[in-house]
Amino acid sequence: MNNFAKAAILAGLSAASPALAQASAEQALDAAIAADDTAAVEAIAKYALQADPENAANITRKTEAYKTKIAAADAAAKAAQIEEQRNASLFDNWSGRGELGAFRSSGNSSNTGLTAGLALERDGIKWRYKLSALADYQRSGGTTTREQFTGGFEANYKINKRLFGYGLGQYERDRFQGYSARYSVSAGLGYQVIDTDKMKLDVKGGPAWRQTEFVAGGSQSSLAGLTNANFAWNISPTITLRQNASAYLESANSSLTSLTALEAKINSALTARLSYQVERDSNPPAGLENTDTLSRVTIIYDF
Repeated sequence: MNNFAKAAILAGLSAASPALAQASAEQALDAAIAADDTAAVEAIAKYALQADPENAANITRKTEAYKTKIAAADAAAKAAQIEEQRNASLFDNWSGRGELGAFRSSGNSSNTGLTAGLALERDGIKWRYKLSALADYQRSGGTTTREQFTGGFEANYKINKRLFGYGLGQYERDRFQGYSARYSVSAGLGYQVIDTDKMKLDVKGGPAWRQTEFVAGGSQSSLAGLTNANFAWNISPTITLRQNASAYLESANSSLTSLTALEAKINSALTARLSYQVERDSNPPAGLENTDTLSRVTIIYDF
């Protein structure tokens, strides 16, 4: 029975028999308290007071006692969580997701192949750690026609509820974009612009250093600036839209990456994901295009 139905019954009983309404109101309130249904307790208490104003003190006493118990339980649970995080080792309290599927690329290579990824996160009291790895690979006729690997580690220090400092290290390999290895490190500040159950947006930026080792030989090191924006919107309980945009800005070769993804939950552990990624280098090695795209269809397992 929903809250409106209970309220209607209370109103009807009040008109027919105040004594019956009193018994029914208290019984409904006691049942909601026993069921630990906070929304029902609040709704029934509200209409019970209207149905039985002479018993207001008793109804109010029960309602306030229940609210006090719930508040104490919430505070105890939060304190226990904080204590658990404080005593946890570096290997505890990690969560993550594994990703497996197929990709379609265009630009410096046009192929269809396999993609696999792993993302891990540990969120503590003051520190948050993130590990990520992603690989796209295809081999046809004894020849590798697609080979892209990326991996990164990021540490965040929570300065306050929204502001954080970050340190980031990243490795990339994409021979079809002209580099056999590219290393990047950056540090700076980030800010959670939006932080609600439905929508999240954080931005960060700071100085960076990159070293690129080219397939044709030679290497290049340079100072750069990093900017990044990460957005997530829970459109419904099962549908999420994600957008990540990042840029390494430098005089020799700036790199821009944009990833748009739509995720649909299959069940509590599995999610289907469709994503589209654009990578652009302002000054790629001679003979190579400056823009590559990747479309991926994957299944994600959350753990």
